[in-house]
Amino acid sequence: MAATTPTPLPPSTTEPDGSAVIRVLSYNIRSQRDDQPALARVIRACAPDLVLIQEAPRFFRWRKKLSRLAAATDLVTLTGGATATGPALLCTLRATVRRTEDVLLPLTPGLHRRGFATAVVQFGTSAPLGVISCHLSLDKAERYTQSGMLLDRLAALDAKHALAGGDLNERPTGPAFRRLAASLQDCRTAAPWGGEDTWVRTGPPSRIDAIFATQGIEVLGCGVPLDLPGVDAADLRAATDHLPVLAALRIPPA
Repeated sequence: MAATTPTPLPPSTTEPDGSAVIRVLSYNIRSQRDDQPALARVIRACAPDLVLIQEAPRFFRWRKKLSRLAAATDLVTLTGGATATGPALLCTLRATVRRTEDVLLPLTPGLHRRGFATAVVQFGTSAPLGVISCHLSLDKAERYTQSGMLLDRLAALDAKHALAGGDLNERPTGPAFRRLAASLQDCRTAAPWGGEDTWVRTGPPSRIDAIFATQGIEVLGCGVPLDLPGVDAADLRAATDHLPVLAALRIPPA
C-alpha cells in the first residue's frame, strides 16, 4: 500500500478557458455492509464531483440506502443501483445532467448478471462528458466480452469526451484490462499519484480497480488516496473490502 504522491491532487475548479477540473472516485462499496460512517468519511475527504460505485445495494430498500450514502457525502444519486445490478453513479450539484441510462448485459447461465450505470453530464462550460460505472465478470471469457461491450457503450453515449471506471476483477496484465487500455487512457498509468493496489485483503496486493478516459481528457493524477488529507487508514480498512481510486481530470471546454 505504499504511496507515490509527487504533488497534491488538484481541487475541482473551472478554468478561465472554460475547461473544468473534476475529481472522479471509483469505489466498490460491498453493498454498504461494512462501516458506513467510515465509508462516508472516505468519500467526503476525496471531495469527488463524480462517484462511480460498484456493488451498490440491490435488494431490500436499496434506493433508500443509496440515498442515505449520497446525503451523508453531500452528493446526489445520479443513476444505477439495483437497476444496473450494482453499478451506480453519484454526483455533486456542480454537474448538469444531460441524460442517464441503466444497461443490463446479457445473462450467462450460472453467472451473476452484470450491468452499466451510464450518464452524460456537464460541468460549467466544459464539454459534455460521458460516464460509465462498471463491475466486470469473475469469469475470464465473459469479462473479456464485457470489456468490448463497455467500449461500445462509451461510443454509444455520443459524447466527444468520456470516462469509465470500476471493478474489473482483473490485473493490468489481463486481456480485458489490456483491451480497455489499448483504446482509452489508463489514468493511473498516465499520471501516477497515491497508491496503486486496490485489492489487499487476500493474496498478493493487486490493482483490479481502475479509471479510464478518452484521449482528449487530461489526466492530472490518479491512484488510491492513501495520504490524502482526511483519509484515515483505519477508515479505508473499515469502509469496504476494496480501496478506492481517485482521479483528477481536466475536461476541455465545449
